[in-house]
Amino acid sequence: MAVASTSELPRRPRAHVVLALVRRDYLVARSYRIAFVLDLVLGIINLLIFFFISRTFRGGSVHELQGAPSYFAFAAVGIAVTVVIEAASTGLSRRIRDEQLTGTLEVLVAQPLSALELSLGLAGYPFLFAMGRAAFYILVAAALLGLDLHDADWLGFALVLLASGVALSSIGVLLGAAVLVVKRGQMIAGLVTFGMGLVSGAFFPVSVLPAWIRPLGTVVPTRFAFDGLRSALYRGTGWADDVFWLFVFAAIGIPVAIKGFTSALDYSKRAGTLSQY
Repeated sequence: MAVASTSELPRRPRAHVVLALVRRDYLVARSYRIAFVLDLVLGIINLLIFFFISRTFRGGSVHELQGAPSYFAFAAVGIAVTVVIEAASTGLSRRIRDEQLTGTLEVLVAQPLSALELSLGLAGYPFLFAMGRAAFYILVAAALLGLDLHDADWLGFALVLLASGVALSSIGVLLGAAVLVVKRGQMIAGLVTFGMGLVSGAFFPVSVLPAWIRPLGTVVPTRFAFDGLRSALYRGTGWADDVFWLFVFAAIGIPVAIKGFTSALDYSKRAGTLSQY
């Protein structure tokens, strides 16, 4: 079967095509019910770990916690946003890897799909599930672990999560391109995700980092995600600037990422390496 060039396909993604891929991945994930539930349970266990760490150091200064009333409140946002960061950054590369392992990537690419539709469709379910998990963890922390959300701006919470996912998806698309070309590129994706969270304030303030690395922690897009969500939940204000910069990053990054993914896909077709892993 001849494989169509991505440059000949429509640029605008067709919603029904993207949703069909998302639904397929959801049905596959739902069929593994134990793994589906464990994804949620492991996140709650992570919350409990940081809850007891917070109780261990109760009474410490909170002035560097970006408005969070306790270390647990600070870390709960880190856990929630890290779920979205991981899905947006590594979801596509993992899905491509899975398609390679099951031998279905060549079949998908042979269909009349543009690179944009393919990337959105494969990354869609992991991203949507991560958004739901992030909100679920925050609500569990409030209902069962005493997280104070009286000042929360829920519109801001939703907008920051959305903007974070959109902005970081550009990194995910580029990492997906790396898997197509480099193979086993998901290891790169994991390192990128870990590094972004480490330097941008996932579980401790950027101010405690060594002086030489702090400038990096203030410019990576994940920093705006953490700051914006903490502002929305604990101050009820101050999140709009973070949403703005996340969308600026998305506006620049997504076209670049799609171009890179298209080039990687075309290269893999020409080289005949789509199914290699």
